[in-house]
Amino acid sequence: MNKIRLLYIIVFFLIFSCSEKKSKLKMHPEEKSIEWFQLLTLNPDTTKIVLSDYSLDNLKIDSIVYLNQPLPIVDGSIIITEQPTQPLTTIDIYSAGAKLSLPVKKSLKKKHTFKVNFPSNTYELVQIKGEMNAWNPNANPMVKNGGNYQTDFWLEDGVYQYKLMVDGKEISDPGNSAEISNGMGGTNSLWKIGNPSTEKIHISIDSFSDSEVHVVPNDVKIMAFWQNYQLKAKDGKLKIPKGSDIHERSYLRIWAMDDQSLSNEILIPLENGKIMNSSSGLNRSDWYAATIYNTFIDRFNNGKKENDWKNPEKDVLPKANYYGGDVVGVTQKIEDGYFDTLGINTIWISPVVKNPRGAFGKYPHPQTRFSAYHGYWPISFTQVDERLTTSEELKDMVKMAHKDHKNVLLDFIANHVHREHPYYQSDTTVATNLYLPDGSLNTERWDDHRLTTWFDVHMPSLDLTQPRVYETLSDSAVFWIEKYDFDGFRHDATKHVPNIFWETLTHKLKEKGLKTTDHPLYQLGETYGSAGLISSYLGNGLLDAQFDFNVYDTSVGALIGEKPMTALRDEIEKSMKYYGDHHLMGNITGNQDRARFISYASGDLLTSQDAKYEGWNRQVGIKDSSAYQSCAMLNAIISTIPGIPVIFYGDEIGIPGGNDPDNRKMMRFNHWNSQEKELFEDTAQLLHFRRQSMPLMYGDMNFIDVGKDYMVFERNYLDQWVRVVINNGKEDLKIELPERYQNGLKGGPIEKSMQVIKPLSYNIFYN
Repeated sequence: MNKIRLLYIIVFFLIFSCSEKKSKLKMHPEEKSIEWFQLLTLNPDTTKIVLSDYSLDNLKIDSIVYLNQPLPIVDGSIIITEQPTQPLTTIDIYSAGAKLSLPVKKSLKKKHTFKVNFPSNTYELVQIKGEMNAWNPNANPMVKNGGNYQTDFWLEDGVYQYKLMVDGKEISDPGNSAEISNGMGGTNSLWKIGNPSTEKIHISIDSFSDSEVHVVPNDVKIMAFWQNYQLKAKDGKLKIPKGSDIHERSYLRIWAMDDQSLSNEILIPLENGKIMNSSSGLNRSDWYAATIYNTFIDRFNNGKKENDWKNPEKDVLPKANYYGGDVVGVTQKIEDGYFDTLGINTIWISPVVKNPRGAFGKYPHPQTRFSAYHGYWPISFTQVDERLTTSEELKDMVKMAHKDHKNVLLDFIANHVHREHPYYQSDTTVATNLYLPDGSLNTERWDDHRLTTWFDVHMPSLDLTQPRVYETLSDSAVFWIEKYDFDGFRHDATKHVPNIFWETLTHKLKEKGLKTTDHPLYQLGETYGSAGLISSYLGNGLLDAQFDFNVYDTSVGALIGEKPMTALRDEIEKSMKYYGDHHLMGNITGNQDRARFISYASGDLLTSQDAKYEGWNRQVGIKDSSAYQSCAMLNAIISTIPGIPVIFYGDEIGIPGGNDPDNRKMMRFNHWNSQEKELFEDTAQLLHFRRQSMPLMYGDMNFIDVGKDYMVFERNYLDQWVRVVINNGKEDLKIELPERYQNGLKGGPIEKSMQVIKPLSYNIFYN
């Protein structure tokens, strides 16, 4: 009997030991240095994957397998030419006994032919530009056949805005009545392809514990990952792997799929291997929890009178001259708690690099030239501008921010220098050509020559395809991180810079250990254009995010009544499609290149007007005080949708203005009227709530009900829920709340399930 009992014990021990071994991942010995692999969408034909983009170039790789076939490594890269049969699969990298898995998504692009007919007109040149080709009319030449013109595109199902160019003149498509406002007083034609609103699988977490999560529905194929290791699911149950406490912060990512569609993504952060169900453990390195404030230094706060300077040139009007703001002024606002009160944990400062003292550029009405108060005309790669800061003051500001648990992003300019820069003066071949082969001036050619165009004749665009140029510029960017301990960059004019620069810079940041799993620097780009163009700069080895100008423009159009709220829903869904369900894109209240939203919302400024001209020639203000409520609704939108809210200085109190430089008034920190004070308090409440709400930082996104002038959506994370209601209409909006909601951001505890949202207002409900 004792022998039998002993045998049972031995068998039980063996089974238990085997199960323990199976549940414990074999991690790579260099796990902490390997970057989190982002979901990669394959190209329809050939996809090249550079291993150094994934921090894999220094590892000894035994093999790489895709669709059960080994892939050869050629010059540090692998090539994918075959599409998977299912929506999501993996590329598996075997190294040091571990298997790392890169999730790859099947391309949904198909070839579509665009045709246009001009039966009664014959044109020498017909072109098309739009969201399909980054608004570049030269990208897809049209073939002429009688009165017909056509060209091919590789596109996913969706709706694409476009314009036609006929013999150099921009027109709408005469054969297509489907149009939408372009936000500038005109319209764009719409090309609808396929059925972009096809329903997809939706998954959620039904229950969870410290050791596992339960995904529903459980009758679909689940693809789950902890960091870069694929996990197995049984009946929808996923166990958190043993050893996951190796990272202070790591992530579970979960998808589900059938033969045709891929579900939403579930993202769950872990703290030392345990599921986070509270924001209390988050810190400033958790970029999903970021709230960003854009300080335009010269116009923010004058903390040091000794460095005040005015350009003495008589033809520089006051609006185009220095106002006196400086880095010391930013430090003072950190110390006095301004950013804490507002709910900001990341400060983006405008450029501090040395700029020229002369006057350049011109504006005709009224006639003026400009000083370099903005900081975007570099004449050095590494020196600070004494009118804005000293080296020690800059270091002190960053140290103070870090002590106050805040990040600081530096505005970095790679695209161009000022013509007085010694780098350009000593060798003009480091820049692109000012004139194109046809003899035309290569300035402001934003789309058709975006990688070579100059912004102005005094701003040479650097030829960043040359190794000597992109090596020099990327070294200078690394210098600012190493010397001043910045937490990342806001990158100026991203779409005008070739990807080789971003790849080189990001690789150097990783190689020097400046960007690691435990120290995630954040790189935020600036690109005006289609979602396809914007997303081409994102991913492993490139940038982390860009500003989502398309969501901003559509938000503005919807809130001022030029577009329906359904258009905003469509734009938000498009962003999630291109950038991911849990992207880190910047959702702005405005920026230094746009007129102030509050002036549009009040009706004192129209989208059909030249906002720059208006700002120079009259006092652009606030015609209707309800615009403050519109600002609050915009802030509510950007604080609750996927992405990171970015406040342009002054928008928290509703400073009005036309375009540059009228949108760059000096910030006011006192003498606020009651509406400005109320808007500030509303903005602060939103930002603080966002930083405490796991659903708003990591949650799923579902639109519940959207109409012409209202929008209701919900975000959930594990057992926490948030429902956002925006009422841009003129009448009360009544909504029925599920029982799980007990609180409203405006109004406290909920007593009745039926809620009334007043006109031009919002509310946020949570459990």
